[in-house]
Amino acid sequence: MNPRTKRVGLIGAVVGVAAAGIAAGVATERALVRRTKRGTPDPYLDEEFGDQAYDESLTVTTADGTDLYVEVVEPADGIELDAGFADGETASEPTLVFVHGFCLDMGTFHFQRKELTRRGDYRMVFYDQPGHGHSGKLEAGEYELPALGEALRAVIDETVPDGPLVLVGHSMGGMTIMAFAELYPELFGDRVVGTVLMATSGGRLEETKLGLPALIARAGAPIMPLVNSATRLTGGAIDRARKASSDLAWLLTRRYGFGNTRPSPSLVSYVEEMNSRTTAETVARYLRTLYTHARYPALRALRATPTLVIVGEKDMITPLTHSEEIMRHLPDAEFVKIPDSGHVVMLEHADEVNVALLAFLEKLEG
Repeated sequence: MNPRTKRVGLIGAVVGVAAAGIAAGVATERALVRRTKRGTPDPYLDEEFGDQAYDESLTVTTADGTDLYVEVVEPADGIELDAGFADGETASEPTLVFVHGFCLDMGTFHFQRKELTRRGDYRMVFYDQPGHGHSGKLEAGEYELPALGEALRAVIDETVPDGPLVLVGHSMGGMTIMAFAELYPELFGDRVVGTVLMATSGGRLEETKLGLPALIARAGAPIMPLVNSATRLTGGAIDRARKASSDLAWLLTRRYGFGNTRPSPSLVSYVEEMNSRTTAETVARYLRTLYTHARYPALRALRATPTLVIVGEKDMITPLTHSEEIMRHLPDAEFVKIPDSGHVVMLEHADEVNVALLAFLEKLEG
């Protein structure tokens, strides 16, 4: 085999697994996937995952020219957010802005959106991060967290020009909120009245012992130029290979994305489908910024607002220790640990997360 072909093939395999949001280390056959799906109870067999109703969709263009797809859900008919307020005053109910993580999309918050829409108390804004979901990709260079923070600011400026906000971020979405806080600390305690950080990290992901960050850490910075080169040359081929190995991706998603040993097969498939829609090129261009993320000082801005930190106790991507370190910097934050839950805690244990989120929002109003 040509050495160059072998090297590109190896890198392609690494990137393909990384695009599933998890580390390598599991080998299996298609038959195992079929047996697993047949033998596992599935409470979400009839759940309609995917697109959800919205009141408005729009495109927000960032300063670097990336088009972001945004959906807005308004409160239920008949609920007046500004009732009882004089002219010029704002409503007590904040707008909730949801920021998803790496290799996912706004569907990450499927169950939170479903429950909050049913209740109809809040205005909600969802968007796909650059290179994810229905959003456009960055034309050149790598994805940097400060740019993601600026993208969040662009979405806020376009959809919530005034009034209180609660920012809800999962994984890289939490990191995006930290980058936003680093850029705009003056907004916390003024516009931003609450922050929710789910399964995220304040920095230095090489400290992670398991999962995708550890894979990056073991490879180290030297692999980055190789990954970037390989995906520029063969990104389409890698993406096709990923689709061909979708059963392996499904098993890896179940192993590293979830804490329960027998999660809903439909839920695993939903997460894996979000993973697989993220191109290998996008994955490679995000890796360095995730590897070098270090924003614990930015957490100082969050001290001005109530904060809720949620993590699955079996999270292998951003383990419990990362949330504990966030709590060390935010000692007044509320800390909710969900047993038997992995990285996609808001999907795997939606009921527990919804209870914690709703209680937090009620406290803000009080």
